Amino acid sequence: MIWNLIIELLGGLGLFLYGMTLMASGMQKAAGERLRKILEFLTTKPIMAVLTGAITTMLVQSSSTTTVMLVGFVNAGLMTLAQAVGTIFGANIGTTITAQIVSFEIFHLVYPAIAIGMLLNFFGNRRRYKYIGQAILGFGILFLGMNIMSGSMEPLRQNKFFIDLLVSFGRTPLLGVLIGVVFTGIIQ
Repeated sequence: MIWNLIIELLGGLGLFLYGMTLMASGMQKAAGERLRKILEFLTTKPIMAVLTGAITTMLVQSSSTTTVMLVGFVNAGLMTLAQAVGTIFGANIGTTITAQIVSFEIFHLVYPAIAIGMLLNFFGNRRRYKYIGQAILGFGILFLGMNIMSGSMEPLRQNKFFIDLLVSFGRTPLLGVLIGVVFTGIIQ
């Protein structure tokens, strides 16, 4: 049981990370120079950068995805570091709204997104359509990975040891924060 849980969790994490990379790459390729102009316009002023980060995070439902995209944009020269910092602040704000969006259970859109993205990516007759398809495919794969990770953790909801472990973290907040930092560091 534990072995299957670990394999499913790691497999879902792999799909999640691959989906993020694929989506960011597709978005970068689809928009190109136009994206840089849009990002420059939306992130020149700090308040606009924060709003852009929050809205982007709400749309992709992951501050990690937004951050990965921003790192890619800075690396590709589409944004400056100063623009990215404000946008990352906004991404962190958008995370709180993302929790509400995820509660709407949009997982039923995963397979249609993968199908549409695959069709555009493989059968699109223009390069731009292929890149848009790649971004949509990445979005679908990202959520498929999230769904698999969530499903793999389902048995832990009834596991007495795991519940007691979480309760002990509540009694020692510093330990809970430390575990959260380690887990976030691994995921990032």
